Amino acid sequence: MPISNIIKRGNWYDIYDEKGDKIKTISTNIGLILGFSSVFIVVERGNWYYLYNDEGKKYKAISINIGIVISVTGNTFVVRRGNWLVTYDDLGKKIRTIPAR
Repeated sequence: MPISNIIKRGNWYDIYDEKGDKIKTISTNIGLILGFSSVFIVVERGNWYYLYNDEGKKYKAISINIGIVISVTGNTFVVRRGNWLVTYDDLGKKIRTIPAR
């Protein structure tokens, strides 16, 4: 189910679909949610970014050495690494690098 919203409630994140129905509740122990789209969630915890699906299940870990996450939208997320913007897909595969302006 597509994600439409995530609300932090105490020590929990409630994930909602486009109808406003709660899909899943997950602990804030997963880390800090940096952003989400209708498809996936990007979380930072320690030295890792974790990707979670629309059911709140972790499916990928990526080192934070790739850069700083600045955007999550659709099926992609963008990180800034020095003077570069790098786009990754929702599976964590690098798909494009452009100079930052």
